[in-house]
Amino acid sequence: MNQSWQAELDGAIDRRYDEMVALRRQMHAHPEPSGEEYNTSLAMYQKLGDAGFRVRMGPDGRGVVADLTEGIDVQRPLLALRADMDALHIQDAKQVEYRSTRPGVMHACGHDAHTAIVHGALTALSELQSTGALPWPVNVRAVFQPAEETCKGACEMIEVGALEGVDAILANHVDPSRRVGRIGLRAGVLTANCDDMRIRIHGRGGHAARPHEARDPIAAAAQLINALYLFVPRSTDSMDAVVVTIGQVIGGDNPNVIPEWLELNGTMRTLDRDVRKKTAEQIRKLAHGIGQTSDTSIDVQFAGGSRSVDNDPPLIEMLRRAAENALGREGIESIPRPSMGAEDFAFYLDHVPGAMARIGCTSERAGGAALHSPNFDIDEEALRVAARVMARSAVLWSDPNQESTTDPQFMHGGI
Repeated sequence: MNQSWQAELDGAIDRRYDEMVALRRQMHAHPEPSGEEYNTSLAMYQKLGDAGFRVRMGPDGRGVVADLTEGIDVQRPLLALRADMDALHIQDAKQVEYRSTRPGVMHACGHDAHTAIVHGALTALSELQSTGALPWPVNVRAVFQPAEETCKGACEMIEVGALEGVDAILANHVDPSRRVGRIGLRAGVLTANCDDMRIRIHGRGGHAARPHEARDPIAAAAQLINALYLFVPRSTDSMDAVVVTIGQVIGGDNPNVIPEWLELNGTMRTLDRDVRKKTAEQIRKLAHGIGQTSDTSIDVQFAGGSRSVDNDPPLIEMLRRAAENALGREGIESIPRPSMGAEDFAFYLDHVPGAMARIGCTSERAGGAALHSPNFDIDEEALRVAARVMARSAVLWSDPNQESTTDPQFMHGGI
């Protein structure tokens, strides 16, 4: 294989680095939360359309699908590169020039970086394809999706055909626990099953001075939260990971009134299908018991959420080869165990094989704050690093000498 394409690809990404940083900072300064990504989507649609890509919008004007059109052979397998675009309802606490201009909304999970990475990789591949600098044609689609944080965006994009003709899909996620220039890889289960949990407690309202005349849903909720945190772990095998969290409590209008009802919203996270089922049953059992002792009615519902991301081993091996060439062997870190976080990237994997990499984004210059925190930021050198790995992976995946990523020889070839 002619090795010069790797240097050409790095050069194309280097030439786009300032543009990638500018795109990321524009998104960071003007974030849009899940379900509201209209301006972000329109800007990406126009940017990619002007660059010559075949583009179409996602549902309701949110999300973008962009196909590399130069030199495409429709008979060749198609690889998708996925990025998410939505922000979170968190106040940006950073004092930087690209600080969020929208009160109470910020990119605290790196989706602005993911968008810039995929844009950089896609446009670099397009340039080299048009000049004939690649060793063979690549057939690539970029999927810029909305609403990852609410676990709705992937399904919405799938419904409008984002995976039509796609044979495999790759994604990345910035990781503040890793240094810039490092990439974390894990075959198999990477993230947890995450189920949204809504618990509605109905009692009988009354005067705060006479609680004996009421059936207090707040008192029942306090007992239930304590029971969930205490007894769910005690009823689960210590070798099985389970995390139950209540993140929202809704109820009451006045400090001197016992309300009629209260709602608890949270998540249940597990790694195993059977544990997932047993934990849900245990939560319902605890709720039933506390409802009886408090003389309230407690209804538990599980909905939405996503299953675990299960990385395809051959695709992880491909990412490893691409990363080793781009970063050196010392730049690759094995992820020893799954995260209890969730990712709606899992919905794509119900249809095609896929893999997600963790991209180090912390250095002395920037980064280090946790995901979903008000001070979250990245060292933007991570954009260049991830774009190089993603673009190399697309070239490797398109190798006509490999029948598919499941070919045993694929696991052992050189780059």
